[in-house]
Amino acid sequence: MYFRHRFKLESKSMFEALTTLKFFTVGALFGLTAGISPGPLLTLVISETLKHSKKEGIKIAISPLITDIPIVLISFFVFSRLSQFNSILGAISILGGIFIAYLAYETLKTRELNFHLTDTYARSLKKGIIANFLSPHPYLFWITVGSPLALKAFETNLLALILFLLSFYVFLIGSKIGVAFLVSKSKVLLTNIIYLWTMRLLGIVLLLFSLLFIYEGVKYLGLV
Repeated sequence: MYFRHRFKLESKSMFEALTTLKFFTVGALFGLTAGISPGPLLTLVISETLKHSKKEGIKIAISPLITDIPIVLISFFVFSRLSQFNSILGAISILGGIFIAYLAYETLKTRELNFHLTDTYARSLKKGIIANFLSPHPYLFWITVGSPLALKAFETNLLALILFLLSFYVFLIGSKIGVAFLVSKSKVLLTNIIYLWTMRLLGIVLLLFSLLFIYEGVKYLGLV
């Protein structure tokens, strides 16, 4: 009896550990995808690095740490209040799936990185904050994708939530900092085969996630 009880406890602990690791992996995937996908922020990372230095590119890269705090807190609070309404959860999950599918499409069609040089004055952190605040992507991601995942992670345990958020921002910011270092070293736009294949692989994975979100949304609505 003792050994059976101990085995159940160990099995439960193992399952919880694997679930926690899953949220770390999911956070890392979304963070990496957002970090290296072409967009206003990555464009600024590259252009500021080329015009000034990698220090200015890094300032752009860390701007989500400032802009995302209110977005994450508000999105998580609102979503947690709605978590008792299956129809709302279903609609949000389907919208999240559609948004992820859009990200997958944008990622898969990547051919090269394009940017336009404009302002000659280095106010990089300010530029990054403005660009991220005015971009719809952080709002769409955290309302439709990030908050549901964060809530599920929190329901597993607090560590799962911490690891999800930590891995997301480490890979989001770390990948952009990596781009700044690469551009600083080469001083040319990197459109090599490794970058393109990485983007295609991430696009396929995102597409699978979009199907999963849509399926969960349909389940919440009681259609399957």
